[in-house]
Amino acid sequence: MAREKKDFDAIVIGSGPNGLAAAILMQQKGLSVLLLEGKSEIGGGLRSAELTLPGFKHDICSAIHPLASASPFFKTLPLANHGLSYIYPEIDAAHPLEHANSAFLCRSIDETAQHLGADEKAYKKLMGSVTKNWPLIDADVLGPLHFPKHPLALASFGLDAMKPVTLLAKSFKTKQAKALFAGMAAHAIQPLTNMATSAIALVLMAAGHLQGWPVPVGGSNSIANALASYFVLLGGKIETNTYVTSLHQLPSAYALLFDITPKQLLQIAGHKFSSIYKWQLERYRYGLGVYKIDWALDEAIPFTSDGCRKAGTIHLGNTLNEIRDAEQQTWNGKHPDKPYALLAQQSIFDSTRAPKGKHTAWAYCHVPNGSKHNMTEAIEKQVERYAPGFRDIILAKHTMDAMEMEEYNPNYIGGDINGGVIDIGQLFTRPVLRYSPYKTSEKGMYICSSSTPPGGGVHGMCGYYAAKKALKDVFDITDDTLERK
Repeated sequence: MAREKKDFDAIVIGSGPNGLAAAILMQQKGLSVLLLEGKSEIGGGLRSAELTLPGFKHDICSAIHPLASASPFFKTLPLANHGLSYIYPEIDAAHPLEHANSAFLCRSIDETAQHLGADEKAYKKLMGSVTKNWPLIDADVLGPLHFPKHPLALASFGLDAMKPVTLLAKSFKTKQAKALFAGMAAHAIQPLTNMATSAIALVLMAAGHLQGWPVPVGGSNSIANALASYFVLLGGKIETNTYVTSLHQLPSAYALLFDITPKQLLQIAGHKFSSIYKWQLERYRYGLGVYKIDWALDEAIPFTSDGCRKAGTIHLGNTLNEIRDAEQQTWNGKHPDKPYALLAQQSIFDSTRAPKGKHTAWAYCHVPNGSKHNMTEAIEKQVERYAPGFRDIILAKHTMDAMEMEEYNPNYIGGDINGGVIDIGQLFTRPVLRYSPYKTSEKGMYICSSSTPPGGGVHGMCGYYAAKKALKDVFDITDDTLERK
């Protein structure tokens, strides 16, 4: 019996990196795909704008992209042919310390280890093993829970990855090595005493050693624009300024994929779901929010450490203990005086970001979900702590508290940029405990956002795996894109 004719084979709601990835994979398979975006520009967290002064281009959300360059799916796409190019800082990430030498994540494991003194051999042993196995396990780590193709390699990674970073750090003696891992693990946006926080650190550091932590030339929107350009070249259709609040707004399609979090999914399609699935989604947990600042600067940030001036990313938090305490305070609903802050200085490497001789900088710290507390003073003190005179070079600034982040992007519930807390309870079972986390209880409906495995970050893997599931279920199409590696 012939299928009822639909307007499109598939519709993807939301054009963040995961929505774009899902749309591309389905279009690659010869389907007709419509991609809908509520804003006037595509990209989700991949947007850039002159937030402070004319000529100063700032990344509104994501800024540095180790997972974009390391993404198993994005690496299969000809994005360089669509205008995407990366610049790789001399040092991927720096971690300054008060009254002590800084720690650095460099492309070379040996060079990174040289800065760690007594922990040189321990670092080489740990990261040598991780980077050796990473090409065998990247699609498994950055995907849903399933039986891996290389179980021994994944098990070797998992033995350390599942530890709280406070436990993994006990393998090291120096404050530099301990702080370096703490700064990396704090990207998890949760207490460092939580299980699996080491996984975040190891993945980011492996990406640094294997791919680097690049800056996209022209701004983070360059990634979104390249993905969209390739999608359109394949025959896909994009409509912006289409904010979906009801299924009645949508043209007909065999499959719907939502690049949104459970809260919005319930608002749009909750009436279609089973009572059990709806109950599960209603109990999905969101994590900490962020407070973000963009600066227009008269000159480059005057870090005391020469290595910090050469790094694309700076982790401002001092020692492991200080970072641990600040993140725990935030988790407990407080606003620490010395927050852990992530800072990016893209204009050091990308001259398109600011007028000649001037610079931009980007930074955020974690805050309780939904916070409207102003953290500008606390963040700037953290920068000044390692770069005396920083405040004297500020020409203008733009801030966004946690609720303003949500207003900008409705996926950032309470300022949560990870689409839900990525702790052990939601690492592989996000958004619910099901055989496939991407498939909803309603036939033909899928969720493809960072609220599914592997979670937050610009990698597109949530979208890839959701589309792969929809292709098999709805269209009886098997995808082997990553298996060809």
